[in-house]
Amino acid sequence: MADTIDVLLINPGDHRGTYQGLGETIAAIEPPVFAGLFATYLRKKGKRVAIYDVPATRESAEQAVTNMLAQYAPKLVVLVVYGLQPSASTQNMPSAGKIARLIKAQSAVPVMMTGTHPAALPDLTMREEQVDFVCSLEGPVTILKTIDALDAGMTDFSDIPSLWWKRGKLVMAPQSAEALVADLDTEMPGIAWDLLDMSRYRAHNWHCFDHIDQRTPYASIHTSLGCPFKCNFCCINAPFGKNAYRMWSPETVVAEIDHLVKTYGVKNIKFVDEMFVLNRRHVEGICDLLIERGYDLNIWAYARVDTVKDDMLGKLRAAGFNWLCLGIESGSEHVRDGAEKSFGSDEIIDIVRKIQAHGIRVMGNYIFGLPDDTHESMQATLDLALELNCEFANFYSAMAYPGSQLYTMAKREGIALPPHWGAYSQHAWDTMPLANKALSAAEILAFRDHAFNTYFSSSRYRDMVLEKFGQPVLDHLDEVLSIKLRRKLLEEAPVTA
Repeated sequence: MADTIDVLLINPGDHRGTYQGLGETIAAIEPPVFAGLFATYLRKKGKRVAIYDVPATRESAEQAVTNMLAQYAPKLVVLVVYGLQPSASTQNMPSAGKIARLIKAQSAVPVMMTGTHPAALPDLTMREEQVDFVCSLEGPVTILKTIDALDAGMTDFSDIPSLWWKRGKLVMAPQSAEALVADLDTEMPGIAWDLLDMSRYRAHNWHCFDHIDQRTPYASIHTSLGCPFKCNFCCINAPFGKNAYRMWSPETVVAEIDHLVKTYGVKNIKFVDEMFVLNRRHVEGICDLLIERGYDLNIWAYARVDTVKDDMLGKLRAAGFNWLCLGIESGSEHVRDGAEKSFGSDEIIDIVRKIQAHGIRVMGNYIFGLPDDTHESMQATLDLALELNCEFANFYSAMAYPGSQLYTMAKREGIALPPHWGAYSQHAWDTMPLANKALSAAEILAFRDHAFNTYFSSSRYRDMVLEKFGQPVLDHLDEVLSIKLRRKLLEEAPVTA
């Protein structure tokens, strides 16, 4: 008999569709961080909650819905639409939409969507998807008020802030916005790990270059929410309604790590924060507590070139931070300025070398096709990546994610957007980057794929990998290179980089 609960939180996703051949063994499988945080919040308010993590089960949408409805009898279903990295919510909308349709076809349970994409486009989400509610801000408070209203038999939800709902065929907008969760330590102190099957999660491959055969167990956690910066390609703040930045205390963060280490034997940890290396007191407070414990951790976190300070690096390394991910974005200072990243190439090279000198690996993020990009500036980006020769690199095509400045610009200027939400995935068959005045979408995508193959095939990079990580990692990279991503844009109109 199905277990009666208040809220079923669903993490949607389709690893195969999103990552093609990389989804089976290469791409990470991350815990559903926001679903886990929301579960903690709701439990502390006395609600019975469960999480169903579709990507972790590897089930189809049909299998997942059949199994979850057999296992649970929820009063409210909430699809929590986020992704492996902050801008990757939209690519999970096809899975979320299909799950919602299947649930509505098989049951009368009300369905809500929350997450970055629904928050960015709440009215469109209400009209496109078979859902009863959309939350246009953070989520936890709105979910709580909605389940309380349903329990009370209410049919008018006007008093619930940040809640979009339907009255017949009319879409009703919220009357007011809900304040963000203020006391994170008290109200939402970490993820409800006991609701997840920890054996299913797998770290990013590069994160484990020092132990490539030990990618499990793995955990990802937040130490802060939001970001104070305004990069034009980023949609991270859509669920927060502003450039907000809130932190859990170091004590709460490290208590969660204590639990992960002692209960699940976790070594590999990702700090999901859009910008972890930012507030010195916060960073050093966490580092000091971790150093006291002496755990053998393998942590990675996001940083910016202009937030990393040389005198912080020794403490980060001693605390177990083996990787920092830098948003380098472009080799052109002009293009970086347009993306709200005002630092010079010399600064980038200097800080990367300082990080590496402290024994911390660098993962560089690069974007091709930003609004001011040309063939020449994209080549400059690849040249900078090859010069830096970071231990790993991510190469992205510029994408107008809903909630970002680029999306607003594309809509305003009539620039073609991907034909459906799944095509926002960087690795999908029918992915469609944002064209600019100098470059077509196909030209940008072709250069991105060329840059990836050039970087990971370069003898300088391969020699460095062999020296630092050994032959098993080089063999693993050869496996990655052997998986060719099919590209609809390029197969229909071949372009040379």
